[in-house]
Amino acid sequence: MTPLGAAAADLREVEALVLRAGTSFYRGMKVLAADRRAAMYAIYAFCRIVDDVADEPGPLAEKIAGLAAWRTRIAALYDGRTDDAVTRVLLPAIQRYDLRQADFLAVIDGMQMDAESVIVAPSLAELDLYCDRVAAAVGRLSVRAFGDASPAADDVAWHLGRALQLTNILRDVAEDAGRGRLYLPQEWLHDAGVPTDPARALRHPGLPAVCARMATGAHRHFTEAHAAMRRCAPQAMRPARLMGASYSALLHRLERRGWDTLDEPVRVPKWQKALIALKYAV
Repeated sequence: MTPLGAAAADLREVEALVLRAGTSFYRGMKVLAADRRAAMYAIYAFCRIVDDVADEPGPLAEKIAGLAAWRTRIAALYDGRTDDAVTRVLLPAIQRYDLRQADFLAVIDGMQMDAESVIVAPSLAELDLYCDRVAAAVGRLSVRAFGDASPAADDVAWHLGRALQLTNILRDVAEDAGRGRLYLPQEWLHDAGVPTDPARALRHPGLPAVCARMATGAHRHFTEAHAAMRRCAPQAMRPARLMGASYSALLHRLERRGWDTLDEPVRVPKWQKALIALKYAV
């Protein structure tokens, strides 16, 4: 019997898509039992595909149409209809783990936020909505695949999603500025006297204070996520703990590098990733 009862060829295609993406979450998925791992691969594959629709070069009208097509495909899934390997693996995952349609649609909405406009200095409310859609909504799907559908698991998704996304933003400040984007909140930039123009902001002496403020927020969300994990099924939270530990290590390395050299890449070394993976695999 194959995982989720899905066709072996479909499972191979979905896993290959995850591997090609080179996601750091792959290690977290590997600690899951076969059925749950297949569900997570399909969830990730869906997220990767809609992200590519929104992020690849091309006319805005084509991106909006592509995302609308995925809304239609998600609606079809909840009517029991599939049309490719990803949806054919998602369908049994939805049925077995009670994955919510609203969370899939929230992910698409988050991708549309990036597609429709170049995000520059969003308000705190806009930034929080963006984090909820592109990260916490994925978390709400994931915790159910992990094995916990409780309100506490949704709390894990709420906080961990924000912690991971804020860490991503801090890692990519210089890269995003080069693309004309700036995900740091308008209110904090104003408080520090930093202009909202991405290129000018990157050179402003007040920018490190804004980055440090966001890092403090990310740490707070990591702390709240781990507090919520203690109210969840321990086994189900293993992949969430692994993902949290990996990103927390990245955040600490960003802080050690400092916020004055944002164009200096920061990565968690392979040996540290291996130690983190080993800790949560046993």
